[in-house]
Amino acid sequence: MWILLLLIFAAGFFLVLRQHEDASKATAAAGRRGAGAVVVTSVTALKGNIGVYVDALGTVTPVNTASISSQVSGIVTAVHYTEGQLVRKGAPLIEIDSRPYAATLAQSRGILERDKGILAQAQMDLARYQAAWARNAIPKQTLDDQEKLVAQDQGTVHNDEGTVQYDQIQVEYCHIVSPIAGRVGLRLVDQGNVVQANAGTVLAVVAEIQPITAVFSVAEDDLGKIQPQLRKRAKLEVDAFDRGDQTLIAKGTLLTLDNQIDTTTGTVKARAQFANKDSSLFPNQFVNIRLLVNTLQNVTLIPTAAVQHNGQAAFVYVIADNKAHLTPITVGVTNAQTAQVLGINPGDVLATSSFDKLQDNTPISISTKPVLANTSGSSAP
Repeated sequence: MWILLLLIFAAGFFLVLRQHEDASKATAAAGRRGAGAVVVTSVTALKGNIGVYVDALGTVTPVNTASISSQVSGIVTAVHYTEGQLVRKGAPLIEIDSRPYAATLAQSRGILERDKGILAQAQMDLARYQAAWARNAIPKQTLDDQEKLVAQDQGTVHNDEGTVQYDQIQVEYCHIVSPIAGRVGLRLVDQGNVVQANAGTVLAVVAEIQPITAVFSVAEDDLGKIQPQLRKRAKLEVDAFDRGDQTLIAKGTLLTLDNQIDTTTGTVKARAQFANKDSSLFPNQFVNIRLLVNTLQNVTLIPTAAVQHNGQAAFVYVIADNKAHLTPITVGVTNAQTAQVLGINPGDVLATSSFDKLQDNTPISISTKPVLANTSGSSAP
């Protein structure tokens, strides 16, 4: 009985020892097989649309800027605006003492009334002379003299009317209003100051900011992309970014190109317009401009992080059968994050790391789940 129990125990111990040895060998073999695998992160190529952009440096420029000076001389009696105020067209800005000009206007009107009376009297006499001449009661010379006298009086009245209109304008010049809608700058004149007519002294500056434009220069080589769109009357989108080219400030449209190329720089100026309803663009502000000239439809898109270069040649590592396959590609439109490529298909999984360890047919191991390519905005290479 004891001998039978010992035999059964020995057989069980041998079986357990054999299973442990087999597991150890399998683990060692697996370790040997995975020792050459390179751990990579991956991304999946997508089919999508990508824009072709032209990048430029621009300056925000108001559509209209009015530097207002005085057309009459006098004392400033009131300043109606506050610094930085948004004003409508025709809003009062500055008042100049108009009393001297109002007095001159009253004199002109008096002279006009007097000369109108003289003209009326001359016309009545002319009517009498014409009736008398019809009865041969007066000589022809008397009638002719009266006709010329009426003409002289008419000329005097017209001259008086012109003087009255001029004096009225002088009075109106004393009430300075905004010629455009926009934002007023800093105060340049105070109540009690004396201003001189046509002295060139600026009393206020009003800049139109809604809408507002940006002027920028594009290379003459880019005209072949822009002009065909303008001939088709296409509305080309323009994005304005901040100085660091990170934050989108405003979106607008291209208005026009200049009529000639600057031969010293090989560029042509362009103007874009922005609604600027939130006043985010400021006159003379520096901006980075991105002009959308075309959109490529249904192309293969991958992150630029997956693209590698060997001299002038570009390639990617396509992951298939747990191996990295070196695949040549042609890079088209790119930006900082996304590239449009030829040579691979949407759905292909690409390596995005450990390139220093990869070669063609290198065994790989994916460390994380594949991520989709970022297909956000793009620009011309």
